[in-house]
Amino acid sequence: MNERNGAEIIVDHLVDQKVPHLIGVCGHGDVGLMDAAFDRKDKLSLISVHNEQTAGFMADAYFRVKQQPLATFTSVGPGSISIQVAIANAFLDSSAVFAITGNVPTQQFNRGPFQELGHHYQADFVSAMRPYVKRSYQATRPDMLPNMMRHAYSTMMSGRVGPVHLDVPLNVFNETTTEQAPFGEEWRQNVSYRAGAEPAAVVAAADMLLAAERPLVIAGNGTLGARMGDLLLELHALTGIPVATTPQAKGVIDETHAACLGPLGRDGVYPSNRASRGCDVVLALGTRFGDRSASSWREGATHNIATQKLIHVDIDAAQLGRNYPPALGVVSSAQVFVAALIAALKPRAEALRKARTQQAAWTDKWQGWKGQWEADVTKTSGRSDVPIHPDRVIGELRRVLPENAIVAADIGMNHTWVVQQFKVRRGGYLVQSGGLASMGMGVCGALGAKLAAPERPVVAVVGDGGFMMHNNAVATAVEYDLPVVWVVWNNCGYVSIRDLQKGLYGREYGTRFQKVRTGELHSADYAMMARAMGAQGVRVEQPGDLGGAIEHAIASGRPTVLDVQVEANVSRHTAGVLDFPPLMGASPNYDPDPLK
Repeated sequence: MNERNGAEIIVDHLVDQKVPHLIGVCGHGDVGLMDAAFDRKDKLSLISVHNEQTAGFMADAYFRVKQQPLATFTSVGPGSISIQVAIANAFLDSSAVFAITGNVPTQQFNRGPFQELGHHYQADFVSAMRPYVKRSYQATRPDMLPNMMRHAYSTMMSGRVGPVHLDVPLNVFNETTTEQAPFGEEWRQNVSYRAGAEPAAVVAAADMLLAAERPLVIAGNGTLGARMGDLLLELHALTGIPVATTPQAKGVIDETHAACLGPLGRDGVYPSNRASRGCDVVLALGTRFGDRSASSWREGATHNIATQKLIHVDIDAAQLGRNYPPALGVVSSAQVFVAALIAALKPRAEALRKARTQQAAWTDKWQGWKGQWEADVTKTSGRSDVPIHPDRVIGELRRVLPENAIVAADIGMNHTWVVQQFKVRRGGYLVQSGGLASMGMGVCGALGAKLAAPERPVVAVVGDGGFMMHNNAVATAVEYDLPVVWVVWNNCGYVSIRDLQKGLYGREYGTRFQKVRTGELHSADYAMMARAMGAQGVRVEQPGDLGGAIEHAIASGRPTVLDVQVEANVSRHTAGVLDFPPLMGASPNYDPDPLK
C-alpha cells in the first residue's frame, strides 16, 4: 500500500470531505501540513492570515453562512493559544470548525523545548483546548490519524454541532505510514444526524398549543442553524401563532413578515418581550434561555414562566430544565420536531379553527404592540445630528442594503443597535457572536462570510474598539480580493461598557479613547489606516452622506472601510434588562402596556 505522511493523511481527509479552505498562520510547528496542502491546492486552497483569531472567526462565519466546515491551522505555543478565543466563540454558538494545531516533536516531549506548553504534563495543549471544543485529539503517531480524522469529523457534525481539535506533533506531520481507515467515507451518506421526538411528545405539544389562548413560539439559535424559516412560517400559517426569536436567531424568518415579533431580551424589542411575558404557552425551539435573551432571568421582564406552560425542545438534553422548568421537555432536533408537529396538527382542522377563535384577542394585542413599537422606533431614523445619531446609522443600513445582504455585527454599542433596530430580510443573514460575545467576530468573520457567499454583499458593522483589535482583517481582504465593507462605528471608546459603568456606579473610568495628559478624546484615522493596507478608506461625518457611501463601497467591488463619526451620548428605547448580581440593571424605559 502507498505510504503517506501524517500531513498528507490529514489533507486527504479534508479533501474527501470537500472542505474548500485551510486557513491559518504559518509557524515552524505547522510547515509540514502546509507542504502537504501545496500538492493539493487545486482542491483545498490555503489562506494565510495575519492573526490566528482571524482564521478561527473566518471559519466560524463561513460555517454559519454555508453550513460547511473549514479547517484552521496554527503553529505551536503562542500561535495555538491565540486561536482559542475564536474556537471558544464557535463552541458556544454551535458552529463547526476543524482546528488543527502543531506541537513540539514527540522525541522532545517533556524536555522543555522551544514553545512546549505544559509544566505539569508533556506538550499538553489538548488540556488547554478541551473546554472549548466537543473533543480534543492528539496524534502521537501517524498511524493514529486515519481513524482519528474520521472520528473527529463525525463528532464535529453530529448532534449539537461544534468545533473539534486535532493536536499534531511536528514529527507526526512528516513521518509515514501505510495505515488506512478500516472503511471508506461513504457510510456518512447513510447516517441521519437529526434526533427525532417521541410521537407522544409531539401530540402532547399539539394539545397544549391548541388549548392555549395566548401561545408564542420562541425560535433559538438551533432553528437558525437548521435554516427553519420556511417551517416556522408554515407553522404560523397553520396556527396563527407569532414567532419571537432570541438575538442569536435573528433573521431565521424575514423580520418584516407579519408573524415576526423580533428578538427578545436585553437588546430585544418590545413586541417580543411583551408577548413573551404575557403569553400562556411557550414553544421554545433550540434555545438555552441565556441571560441576555432572558433578561437575566428576572421574572416578568422577558419571561414569566411561573404563570406559563413551557414546551422546551432542544437537541442537547442538558439544556432542558437548565434555567426554566418545562411543562414538556423534548430532546429533539428543532427541525424534526416542528415538521412532526405540523404533520400532527394538519388533520385537526376543527380544533385549529377553534384555537384561532380563542386567540383572536391575543392576535390583536401582539399585532398592536408590533405596530406601535415600529412607529416609535423609526421616528428618529432620519435624524440629522452631527456626529451621526445611531438611529440614523441603522436607518441608512435598512434603506440601502439589498435583501440578501450579509451583515456581520461585532460586539459593542453598534451590536445592541443592530440587534434591536436592523431588519434581516428573507435571503439575508446576520453574523454575530452570542455566547462568548467576542470582539473580532464581526471584523474578521465578515471575510469568512464573503468566502462563503461571494455573490452577496457583506457589510461589517463594527465598533472602533473591536476594529482596532482586529484591523489586520483588512490586509487579508486586500490580499485575497474579498470586497467586504466595514462600517466603523467611531465613538471614541468602549461606549457600551461606559454606559454600563454610568448606570451601575454613576461614573466612568478607563472606557474612552483619550489622551491621558489633556483628557482630550482621541480617535485613530481608520480611513487612512485602510488606505495604508491597500483598501479604500472614507471618513463619513454627515448623516446624508452615509447611505451613498455604503452603496458606493458595495458597488466598487473593493475592500472598503467607512470611518463613521457616531454620537456616543445617546440612549435608545429598552424593553428588556440586564442584571449583574448583586447589582440590578435598570428597568425597561419603554412599556406602554405593562403586564397587570
